[in-house]
Amino acid sequence: MKGLSGKVAIVTGGGQGIGRAITLRLAEEGCKVAIFDIKPDAGQETAKLAPNADITTYTVDVGDRASVDAAVAKVEAETGPIWILVNNAGWDRPMPFLKTDKDLWDKIIRINLYGPLNTHHAIAPLMVEHGGGRIINISSDAARVGTSDEAVYSACKGGIVSFTKSMARELARHRVLLNAICPGPTNTPMMAGILSESEHAVKWKDAMVRGIPLKRMGEPEDYGGIVALLASDDGRFITGQTISVSGGMNMI
Repeated sequence: MKGLSGKVAIVTGGGQGIGRAITLRLAEEGCKVAIFDIKPDAGQETAKLAPNADITTYTVDVGDRASVDAAVAKVEAETGPIWILVNNAGWDRPMPFLKTDKDLWDKIIRINLYGPLNTHHAIAPLMVEHGGGRIINISSDAARVGTSDEAVYSACKGGIVSFTKSMARELARHRVLLNAICPGPTNTPMMAGILSESEHAVKWKDAMVRGIPLKRMGEPEDYGGIVALLASDDGRFITGQTISVSGGMNMI
């Protein structure tokens, strides 16, 4: 992709799954990547997979604004002006909404909604100051069509899609472009953990896969290319868009 070499990128949740694959792809394109992850060991394992790349891990709880602010300041001081933000960190525990409670809602909202709000509010002003940037928000196809047993998660991801569009309008004049990517069901450690919890979770996953025309779940590596495109000079005329990468599960 054009224009990525030497650019500074932050990937939240870059220690595993989709975030790891995105980190490695951006590093392959020549970016200097800062992983923001609540599990620093996972981030360091990601960095070991690309020993010649410029990847640094910061221990960050995206739901804690002070934690985000401190890490952002370190990245700017130690690595350089931030050009790319990928909001990938996410978490869910699928179950029927009527069986959930407020503690679960609060955790899902804190990670999936407040996390991106915190990073946008900390980093977007720096991009404006620097004269441009790219923000790619990893939402979910659950945001577009809803998903059984993921009502609160779907609400957060739907909110991120709307927030992305609103911010894309606000920041276009500053050359800060924002887009959302909506993965479908994907083989990640989080998914593996969900499936290990109950037979109901396995049936939930199998039902989703049956609806995918390409007849497979996504793999983390399926998402790095579109992130690199949107972050690069090749994506300079794309903003405010919601792009599904889901094997054709939802053709809307």
